[in-house]
Amino acid sequence: MPEPSVSPLRSIARRIVYALLALVAAVLIVYADRDGYRDANGDGLSLLDSFYYATVSLSTTGYGDVTPVTDSARLINVLVITPLRVLFLIVLVGTTLEVLTERSRQAFRIQKWRSKVRDHVVVVGFGTKGRSAVKALLSDENLEPNRVVVVDTDQQALDTAGALGLVTVHGTGTRSDVLRVAGVQRARAVVVATNRDDSAVLTTLTARELAPKAHIVASVREAENVHLLKQSGADQVVVSSETAGRLLGMATSTPVVVDMVEDLLTPESGLAIAERAIEPSEEGGSPRHLSDIVLGVVRDGVLYRVDSPQVDAIEPGDRLLYVRKVTPAELKE
Repeated sequence: MPEPSVSPLRSIARRIVYALLALVAAVLIVYADRDGYRDANGDGLSLLDSFYYATVSLSTTGYGDVTPVTDSARLINVLVITPLRVLFLIVLVGTTLEVLTERSRQAFRIQKWRSKVRDHVVVVGFGTKGRSAVKALLSDENLEPNRVVVVDTDQQALDTAGALGLVTVHGTGTRSDVLRVAGVQRARAVVVATNRDDSAVLTTLTARELAPKAHIVASVREAENVHLLKQSGADQVVVSSETAGRLLGMATSTPVVVDMVEDLLTPESGLAIAERAIEPSEEGGSPRHLSDIVLGVVRDGVLYRVDSPQVDAIEPGDRLLYVRKVTPAELKE
């Protein structure tokens, strides 16, 4: 069952109200039976004396200068004041214990996760680009949600990511301590999807310093900043504004082409661009003669177009970039 989300301040305020109600109830009970109590001064109990007695009694201080002397007052202390004292302590001490326990449990969970997590993906920024990147990771790579770490300064965005089962870290990706909490030094890939190009450059630079072997993919708005991302350590850079602009321009004259591009980029649709290893039976053959529609061949980390002379014959270890047809069963999933 999901736990209701209550802010810490509201939880503490509610407990204080409960404690005050218990205190007021004790004061009224003592003051109503004030004749059954004896004051060290011998002048009887006033309302202030009742507050004093209730306070020191519920807090288990008990100075002894105000004491119940009649049987009725002592009976009320046993049956009423003592339960109120226990309730008062539970409210105050319970608040402290709950905070300490929750912090300890959270720290233990974080430490346990950080000690075990390896080869995960860190996504910096969970805006429109970040959400789309995570969606593609979960659908295309069949990645478990708890192996995706989202870093953002927007708590609402983190709440959305947490609802999807993703691990969240509050902070900016430009800070090395925040990225260390996200375990970027052990990540296999880092997706930089910030809203500003300068933040993307600094985040990429910080991530590359902490994770020299991680595959870093960054998004920028302006093409003139691509070289800055490359120099900062990005393996691949996607120019979001130019890509959107090309699609807009194509949509004015060839809208069907745009529909096809959207189909290829959307894994939930009928076609999708995918990558796979070659079959043993395909070695030595031409990628243009395969049953799959091959777009390119990846050899030693370099992508060659299918019509490139370097890949006329498929070699062992090559990977194919091809158009995959999404089956109806996958669409239902």
